[in-house]
Order: sequence, then structure tokens, then C-alpha cells
Amino acid sequence: MLPEKWENLVGDIKDNFEVEEHKKEHFNEDGGKDVESIIFKGPLGRTKLEFVIKPVILDKKTIYSGRIGSHTKVEYVYSEDEKSNKLIAYEWDEAGNDWAEIDTSSFAK
Repeated sequence: MLPEKWENLVGDIKDNFEVEEHKKEHFNEDGGKDVESIIFKGPLGRTKLEFVIKPVILDKKTIYSGRIGSHTKVEYVYSEDEKSNKLIAYEWDEAGNDWAEIDTSSFAK
């Protein structure tokens, strides 16, 4: 999903549904990623959408020693200017009292 479509979606949600929370966060791990989330009450019940923007992985370096029992470490090289976007949808699970990710594979037709 493109950032412009995400902004349109957030606007539509704010216009049509009761919004409980809307926030933006920045995390420094994984090369630095930005997560914007919105929680609202929609036709499916309580729903949470997350839009994740993170840098593209350019290279993966495995650092290891040939010695028995030594540990292996993986370092990633992230792009400075290329970003990838991902939309994740969750529904509120009353039984587990937690968010459950919605399987979106059936939407890709």
C-alpha cells in the first residue's frame, strides 16, 4: 500500500467510524522503522490497522568462526533512501483478550 492510499484510508475511517486511538511511533531497531496505527470500531467489531514503513535490506552478512561451539551473527545492510511499506490488520479477540492478525491472503484476488 502506498502512503497516499494509507492517508486516504485513515481519513475515510475517521469520517465513518468511531476512532479509539491513532498514533505514530518510531523504532530504532531493524534500521529504523515507522509504525502508524489506528484502532476503531467498524463493521467487523474492534479493528486495528498498522502501516509499517521500514528501509529495504540491501545485504545480509553472516559473521562466524570455524571453531566448534562458536556463535553465528547476522548483520543487515539497510538502504538509506529506499523504503518498503506494509499494512497489517488485526481484530480484537474477546476470548484471548488480545489482538489477532487477520489472514489477508484471501483478499489478494
